[in-house]
Amino acid sequence: MSKIHVPTMAEMIAKGKTPDVLFWVGCAGSFDQRAQKITKAFIKILHHFNINYAVLGGEEMCTGDPARRAGNEMVFQMMAQQNIAILNGYEVKKIVTACPHCFNTLKNEYPELGGTYEVIHHTQFLQKLINEGKIKLQGGGSFKGKHITFHDSCYLGRANNEYEAPRFLLEKLDAELVEMKRSRENGMCCGAGGAQIFKEAEKGNAEVHFERADQALATHAKVIAVSCPFCTLMITDGVKNREKEDEVKVMDVAELIAEAEDL
Repeated sequence: MSKIHVPTMAEMIAKGKTPDVLFWVGCAGSFDQRAQKITKAFIKILHHFNINYAVLGGEEMCTGDPARRAGNEMVFQMMAQQNIAILNGYEVKKIVTACPHCFNTLKNEYPELGGTYEVIHHTQFLQKLINEGKIKLQGGGSFKGKHITFHDSCYLGRANNEYEAPRFLLEKLDAELVEMKRSRENGMCCGAGGAQIFKEAEKGNAEVHFERADQALATHAKVIAVSCPFCTLMITDGVKNREKEDEVKVMDVAELIAEAEDL
């Protein structure tokens, strides 16, 4: 595939153009090598279906979610206020992000600081475009009939009550969804949330992400689908710990769509 130019808000505004949606990449999607693959997959989807979007690029800071979860409210507010000033300066109305942590913070916590936007998770965004007839998935491809299990992200699921959008997309791939015993409202955390991914684990009998990986592997699915970069990292590590990485893939829903559409 030819190199894709990702437009920034600054570039678009300079040309007198306004994107329909701002893609908030997030720290993981920007800097983590594994999560960058999710970002690239989603960008390919946006380009393939001619979605009018832009990113902030170097103007994007961390939302401050890890700082607030770790108890540093001052750092959170400093980061949030700087982001809000930039977003409001560009008169951003609609934001899409592939990170449920960014999604939750931008949607539910920025309004109290003066940043009110329509914030959509990338699975919700794609579901909406399909329902509106703006994009059409070919369906199937390498995932047709393949057993896939889905891990619910805490911040997309329990925190924001979104369980259907990612499953809707998996159905559009003609995949065979095999639910874990603990799913939806009863799903289990991957162990990364609440800034836990940035610190050493406390003493205990088991690692959370190993336990969750075991639950996913128990379905005998060939793919563990996720919708969060943190979940991707944690579940992948759990699968590797059980020495199943050659048999079972851990993939974001956007990656599954991009691969199925041969983007």
